[in-house]
Amino acid sequence: MDNTELTNRLKELSGTNVRQCMKCGKCSGRCPMFDKMDVKPHQFVSYLADGKIEKLQNSKSLWYCLSCMECVERCPRGVAPAAVIEAIRESVVRPQGGNRLQPEEVPALLNDEVPQQLIVGAYRKYNH
Repeated sequence: MDNTELTNRLKELSGTNVRQCMKCGKCSGRCPMFDKMDVKPHQFVSYLADGKIEKLQNSKSLWYCLSCMECVERCPRGVAPAAVIEAIRESVVRPQGGNRLQPEEVPALLNDEVPQQLIVGAYRKYNH
């Protein structure tokens, strides 16, 4: 897949219109992990809009994002940086092939301490 195809695929996966970002930085200002990130939430949106996928895929910020959605709540234009970060994460994790969850593995993971939402979310993300 070439860079343009990957960029378009990631935009589609994120479900957000990256061109709506006005680069105000309000999303980044709300992020609890801002100080740890080498690429800030508003930069994820901007870089995806510009097709700078490799920079995003190599960013340590992918793994610092808490998926808390503070950035989404703060955006005055309805852009979802967390969704962009999740799409970029997926583009890194899936090709590695090691993070797939098979249906037969789910019962072994269930217990009173593990929230069922966690299992359902992991299955939904990593079973493809």
